[in-house]
Amino acid sequence: MSPQKKNNSIPLLILIGGGLLLIVAAFMLASQTPAAVPTPDAALVEETYPEIQRVSIEEAKAALDLSSAVIVDVRSAEAYQGNHISGAINIPLEELETRLGELDKDKWIITYCT
Repeated sequence: MSPQKKNNSIPLLILIGGGLLLIVAAFMLASQTPAAVPTPDAALVEETYPEIQRVSIEEAKAALDLSSAVIVDVRSAEAYQGNHISGAINIPLEELETRLGELDKDKWIITYCT
């Protein structure tokens, strides 16, 4: 092999090697799982609003099944239409005060927003 041909192959090898490294880096970035979004610490939430009773999913479902509670989704109508707890009614938070008369005062009223 002449010295001229040997010099031309080095840049080609560097170019191919660099391209392969870029492909491997892109694959590694694409295969990473996204970092978990931190959720508020339950103790902090309860400290912030100690007067608000927390209800477990099990308690809410049992009360709904026994018809002793009404579940109120206080998100927007659009969010409610996207997905909601089966049996829940939608009263957006900004309308809640004016629509309280629609709720049965003899039932446990459980609100949620997520």
